Amino acid sequence: KNKKRQDYSHSLYMGNKKTREMTRQEVYENLNEVFQYVFDDDSIEVNDETTANDIEDWDSFEHINLVIAVEKRFQVKFTVGEANEMKNVGEMVDIILERMP
Repeated sequence: KNKKRQDYSHSLYMGNKKTREMTRQEVYENLNEVFQYVFDDDSIEVNDETTANDIEDWDSFEHINLVIAVEKRFQVKFTVGEANEMKNVGEMVDIILERMP
């Protein structure tokens, strides 16, 4: 598990590339990669309704890791309140789409 994280961590950050506006579908394609990385499970595919109850190992510690990984991938920042109060992945996607550079 740690080797996978180490090998993939450079890919989480999109770098200084000029990001064009992403579609909701493209956000989900990227989010799937982030979720698969954070939870070390290549079978994870998220959607608007996905919650922590749907993914094994999604506890408060992994939630922090997930939020950080999503922030790096999409170059956005969540407030503490947002990070704690998101009810599902759809709410996360809405915030990402609002804030992406």
